[in-house]
Amino acid sequence: MKRGLVLFFAIALAAAWAAPQAVFAADYKGEYKLSTVLGKPFPWGNAGERWCELIKQKTNGRINVKMYPGTSLVGGDQTKEFTSIRQGSIDMAIGSTINWSPQIQQLNLFSMPFLMPDYKAIDALTGGEVGKDLFKVLESKGVVPLAWGENGFRELSNSKRAVHTPADLKGLKIRVVGSPLFLETFTALGANPTQMSWADAVPALSSGAVDGQENPLTVYMAAKLASAANQKFLTLLGYVADPLIFVVNKDVWASWKPEDQKAVAEAAVQAAKENIAEARKGIVAPDDSLLKEIEAAGVTLTRLTDAEKAEFKKATQAVYDKWAKQIGADLVKKAEGAITNRK
Repeated sequence: MKRGLVLFFAIALAAAWAAPQAVFAADYKGEYKLSTVLGKPFPWGNAGERWCELIKQKTNGRINVKMYPGTSLVGGDQTKEFTSIRQGSIDMAIGSTINWSPQIQQLNLFSMPFLMPDYKAIDALTGGEVGKDLFKVLESKGVVPLAWGENGFRELSNSKRAVHTPADLKGLKIRVVGSPLFLETFTALGANPTQMSWADAVPALSSGAVDGQENPLTVYMAAKLASAANQKFLTLLGYVADPLIFVVNKDVWASWKPEDQKAVAEAAVQAAKENIAEARKGIVAPDDSLLKEIEAAGVTLTRLTDAEKAEFKKATQAVYDKWAKQIGADLVKKAEGAITNRK
């Protein structure tokens, strides 16, 4: 982890000096807008607040950033966020690889079902050559990527029954994000996937309009889904993960003096490191305190055996193979190799 963060800190600094240096404006904006999907107390929102705080500290108040959670700058439509960053209506963002995948096909890599078996696999991708390749793609799209954060592995909850096999999902209405890959994955598993924004998801779960959802455990807990949305059955499916990316619009970046670019990059790396630690707290062995807290709340927690997980992987293999071609065979092969050789 540490080596990966240091690597991307170096990349961020290199980007700072390599970016086209426009004539600096006489005055910086009074406020720069930072977009996130989730606010506090979610780790994602905490990361946004922390980045704002660190930027102000490290630039001695020259750059002031305000976080706008709930993707409120794009009317709550998570899939429009990246386009708005490119166009300049959003200055900065901590974005989800899932939400940005409609505009950046390669980011679907992290949503390939059962590609990443553990956290070391995530680190092998974001902290290695695959992560560097994806940052280059982002740079070509009008943003300056600075650091990798984390939303976490996505687990499955529902209000109806314990899920041990794909057969248990048959007929369940599962809320998914606005991604064709997610729709195809849950269709392959026999569920009835329903696409909706997070803002619409919680009311739909609470009313019973949909039966379940998939999200990291930190989201499940912070949103109080067990009590507020009757999500009493939780399966540790871990079928995909959702890294976060700290970015700045390229024109905004070019308007800052080099010392402020350096400060913003350093702030991103620090906030990302803290975010990853928070996102994994109580989940990663030997600390399983969050899992115990979930069970203590009366939730039926299902830990899949290797054989059970193999059934889910088999059911989604055709989806994996199809999307490997769309994402790019070379990139997927590089990712598979990095995971095989992870330490």
